[in-house]
Amino acid sequence: MSTINLHVIALGSKNPAKIGAAHTTLLERWPDARLIPVSADSGVPDQPWGDTETRRGALNRARFSLNNTPEAALGIGLEGGLIETEFGVLANAWCAIVDRAGRVGIGGGVAFMLPPAVERMVRDGWELGPAMDALTGISESKTKMGAVGILTDGLLDRREAYAHTVKLALARFVSPYFGAP
Repeated sequence: MSTINLHVIALGSKNPAKIGAAHTTLLERWPDARLIPVSADSGVPDQPWGDTETRRGALNRARFSLNNTPEAALGIGLEGGLIETEFGVLANAWCAIVDRAGRVGIGGGVAFMLPPAVERMVRDGWELGPAMDALTGISESKTKMGAVGILTDGLLDRREAYAHTVKLALARFVSPYFGAP
């Protein structure tokens, strides 16, 4: 049986953008951190709608990755979703981080508007990634710059956007103000 290592962290995804976000963030905090990507089912629809469903997907991925990586101290789940607003459909992202004591850290943000053509496609049942691919002709954009990278013309890419949510979710584990588990 493996021993838990405080600097081994499991990530519930093998998506390169999500791996890059988690890896970069973890190395900022723990230079000797080792990230183990794990294929994890989110337990929510492929295209989550609403913050609750999107957060649930992130939490499910975090728990699955931790439960299936015995040497890991933390499990991270990242999930992108869509929310209905007074400005139309926005894309957003959530991160959940869990530890073996049962603590949960949540971070979210990076909500942005979608072009009308993409908004129509996601309302018709498309996932955001394939809708952006169809609009732009870019293959598998969600594993690269993502919708946020395309729509900001490179000012912010998917890896950077997810990195912010990871940092916010880590607050639960690095700030003394949350107290002991």
